[in-house]
Amino acid sequence: MKIHVTVNDSKRTLEQGTVLTQLLAELQMGDRPVAVERNFEIVSQAEFGGCEIVDGDVLEIVTLVGGG
Repeated sequence: MKIHVTVNDSKRTLEQGTVLTQLLAELQMGDRPVAVERNFEIVSQAEFGGCEIVDGDVLEIVTLVGGG
């Protein structure tokens, strides 16, 4: 079954049961330090593997970008 979520202001369709670590891997962000806000609450990195994304979730994912 599919669910519909918003990630960084973009609509996405995911498989039901997707956890945050899977989404980060799909977005090619799994190996970078990131901060995640889910429905206006910060998700600790320790919770990423057990944080199941559900229909209607709004996620903001940010990472540091270096450069000059």
